[in-house]
Amino acid sequence: MRIILASTSPRRRDILALLGVPFEVRAPDFVETTRAHLTPEAEALELATGKARAVARTEHTALVIGGDTLIALDGEKIGKPENTDHAAAILRRFSGRDHRILTALALIDGATGCETTHLECVGVRMHPFTEADIDAYLTRGESMDKAGAYSIQGDGHRLIERINGDYLAAVGMPLRPIAQYLRNAGAEIPLDIEKLYGERSLWTWSRFGAA
Repeated sequence: MRIILASTSPRRRDILALLGVPFEVRAPDFVETTRAHLTPEAEALELATGKARAVARTEHTALVIGGDTLIALDGEKIGKPENTDHAAAILRRFSGRDHRILTALALIDGATGCETTHLECVGVRMHPFTEADIDAYLTRGESMDKAGAYSIQGDGHRLIERINGDYLAAVGMPLRPIAQYLRNAGAEIPLDIEKLYGERSLWTWSRFGAA
């Protein structure tokens, strides 16, 4: 089975590579637009599906995987910061509070015409942090291409008290639903998924509880 990741995100590329199956990467010709009438869950699914469809239009025999991650706080969608001041404002709102990371997957199988979506929700509790903490974190340079202005797999983990849910989904792509789809389609998956989730040795995973 030919697999295409409809994303240029290095995080999603690294996570998908863990499966040990070959895949290609395509940048989707798709403009991400926030739509006020959609819930955070619906928007994440719509964006993931839009990316996958953009690539699937010209790749009729491949399994195309699209993904999107956004953050919800008090029902508001929080995306990537526009600049450093915006990143600081986002982090300021998170201090000592709970928010949700929503990661959506869309899988479009060109061979069968099947379109499948999946949504993971990860709860996050942040430590209380000061302006000095925020300034120090922003100097790390991790914020600008991340929804919510922090990187859970980088130094941003120091801002987090705990997470409730799938660590890999919080980073950008849950593996279990992809592996299950591929197995159901007859593909062989070299990776032992449950061992990966049990060991939690990747990036900063060991600092958080099991999914």
